[in-house]
Amino acid sequence: MNKKWMLLFGALLSVFIISGCGADKKASTEEKPAAAEEKAAGSEDEAKAVDTAADADKDASDGKEEAADFAELIDYMKTETDAEEATVLYENTEPQTHEMEGVTVSLDSYSLVELKDFHTDYSIPFNDETNGGVILASYTVKNDTDKDLYYTPFMYMSFTGATKDYNNYKDLIPEEGQLPTKLSPDNKYELKAGETITGTYAYPMGETHLKTAMESGSVTVEVPAPTTDPDDLSIALGTKGQFTIDLSEEGAEKTEANAAFYQDLASVDNMGEKNMIEEKEGIGQSQELGDATVTLDGYQFAEFTPNEYEAPRFENFKNGVVLLTVKFNVDNKGSDNIGLDNMGSNLYVNDGSQYQMSERMLSPYEYQESIAAGESGELLQVFVLDKEQYEKIWKDKAFEIELGPLYDENAEDISKGKKAEFKLK
Repeated sequence: MNKKWMLLFGALLSVFIISGCGADKKASTEEKPAAAEEKAAGSEDEAKAVDTAADADKDASDGKEEAADFAELIDYMKTETDAEEATVLYENTEPQTHEMEGVTVSLDSYSLVELKDFHTDYSIPFNDETNGGVILASYTVKNDTDKDLYYTPFMYMSFTGATKDYNNYKDLIPEEGQLPTKLSPDNKYELKAGETITGTYAYPMGETHLKTAMESGSVTVEVPAPTTDPDDLSIALGTKGQFTIDLSEEGAEKTEANAAFYQDLASVDNMGEKNMIEEKEGIGQSQELGDATVTLDGYQFAEFTPNEYEAPRFENFKNGVVLLTVKFNVDNKGSDNIGLDNMGSNLYVNDGSQYQMSERMLSPYEYQESIAAGESGELLQVFVLDKEQYEKIWKDKAFEIELGPLYDENAEDISKGKKAEFKLK
């Protein structure tokens, strides 16, 4: 029973009992006027208290819709699919948020549910299997700006070893509560100024894909950016983000350990296991490059073991892999955006006698991702080192980096070919 109705029922029951006792004993009905007034005032106070509690419940829900009740959704899904069993394998209620120039998207909570022996009518989204799993997620999109914007809730999910990107399947849970129903082509994905929208998502996987996901430990969800033009979704505000959905306690522990490393693509895409060898932060070495100030903030050397899906990309490193990830802070004082996805650098090792280029396949940046004019941002550069040479020759000698030139998001040189040099150690 709803809490506020329980309070109201309790208050009315108290009044009824008091009235009933008065009817049984005539003497009780012959109260002094002052006592009667006090009782009436007390009853009014109780009623006001109930009304206040109800108003408080209402006020708490204003501006934000209620979060998904996964228990109800699971029961609905079990009945809808005629599943023999519906078991919660893992759940998390700790929110994750991503802010994009006044628009905040949050993953409020999620639940991984295993379904067994469901109707064949639902086998297609489960890769033609009748056993599998569903990740139920609750998302909130909030527009804190004073302008109407547009948001396409394409929250695609992926994981290491996945053969496709997973999206919402609308026929598993009530359609009216789903985020793609509340933000859809019917309303041109409109997100009004000051508006907050909460909705659900259901990601189905057959048992074969579920097993692969569980082995990975977690999945990732892409968070798209909002736009000012519903007819041109390429005009984005801010930079798209990513949420991590852990599928087990072990997966959560792995995610927590991964957070200690710079988020290059090896970390973001969970490409393997990193073990820290050496790190240094807060270096603060700055150079002027074009119209920007570039500051070497820190570096991390990590032994890297790729997983079975990524191992072919590192097959030339027969003696093991060490990843060097270098973090820069870039203060863009110019009038052009500084492209991140096309930034390159050279690493000089063995006291400058050998060098190699940064590995762009491990860059975490999307096409045309940039640091806007007048803004500051982070830049990561990644180098793949032969573990044996690192341990036997390079690790105790000088490491230097040559960064640049700077390019805008359209790959136009904006630092006149000039580069900046930094000494790591």
